Amino acid sequence: MLGKQAEACFEFLLKQSKRYRLLAANTQIQGETQTLGELDYLVFDTKTNKTLHIELACKFYLFDDRLGPSYEAKWIGPNRKDRLQEKLDKVKEKQFPLLHASETAAILEGLKLDVNTIEQQVCIKSFLFIPKNFNIEKFPKQYQDCVLGTYIPFLEFESEENPEAQFAIPDKKQWLLPPKNLTEWFSFSEAEERVSVLIHLKKSPLVYKKQKGKLEKFFVVWW
Repeated sequence: MLGKQAEACFEFLLKQSKRYRLLAANTQIQGETQTLGELDYLVFDTKTNKTLHIELACKFYLFDDRLGPSYEAKWIGPNRKDRLQEKLDKVKEKQFPLLHASETAAILEGLKLDVNTIEQQVCIKSFLFIPKNFNIEKFPKQYQDCVLGTYIPFLEFESEENPEAQFAIPDKKQWLLPPKNLTEWFSFSEAEERVSVLIHLKKSPLVYKKQKGKLEKFFVVWW
């Protein structure tokens, strides 16, 4: 869902770019009996005169310091179903090697591309959330730049109560929308009721809170 939205935006930007020329998008690689996978984008960089194979992903991750030893291992999806480390491993072990598969050769030949001259890159558009009151300066700069908000457990959501505040709880398909495009805003009691239902379903909602011109963005987690 989010991936398709990100792909549409990414492809639009490529087509508008004066530097990059889109050669192919979402190219499926077929084996004898099944689809082996897909090459997201083949792009020519007119500035460097290089052909690029770009794998794109759009992810929302929350930082859990209890997880693995590396920064990549500590970022996990809001519902704990996927991790940044797993995504990077998939790109390295499955998606990048697909370019060099024998089944891909005919497609590259049709595009008049030499596989040995193609540079591979991964673009992960990440929206990162950290525990409330966590020191963001502990992260490397590239992670700091992607932090958009915080997350709290449901039991702490009560501390957000304020009669002057309004809350929005967008569906996942709306997570990439600017807050000004959200049309449903609720009082705290209405928001708490809706959040409670999602928490019992083990779904961690994204919540916007606006008050006196100030806007906050956070997840309420069930775990």
